[in-house]
Order: sequence, then structure tokens, then C-alpha cells
Amino acid sequence: MIYKVFYQNNFTEAPVRENTHSLYVEADSEREVRRKLADKQFNIEFVQGLTDKQLEFEKRSEDFQVENL
Repeated sequence: MIYKVFYQNNFTEAPVRENTHSLYVEADSEREVRRKLADKQFNIEFVQGLTDKQLEFEKRSEDFQVENL
């Protein structure tokens, strides 16, 4: 399954909506996503599993790229 991860780059600062980034990760569970990103020091706000329709929509974006972790 592909997960969309919303995160802040700086783990020590309070989240600010304008600084939120996203990336896509392939994993079997949300727990696995978080484990794969543990060494990145991201402040993870939300992990969303994408349905087939959501994934098709996201693929239309020029920024869509599944991270190889």
C-alpha cells in the first residue's frame, strides 16, 4: 500500500501549516512507515493510507514520487 506522509522538517519546532511537506512511502502498515522514517528526524503530523482513487489522483501531480527507503 502507498501511504502519504505529512511532516515538518524540524522535529524541535511546533508544526506550522505553511511548512508542512509530504512524501509517499510504500509499506504494509502505518507502523512500518514510521519505522522507515525514524532516522529522518521528521516531525510526522499524519500518515494516510491512499485508496486506489486517491492514488490515481496523486499520480497526476508532477511531484508524485514514491520514496525508496
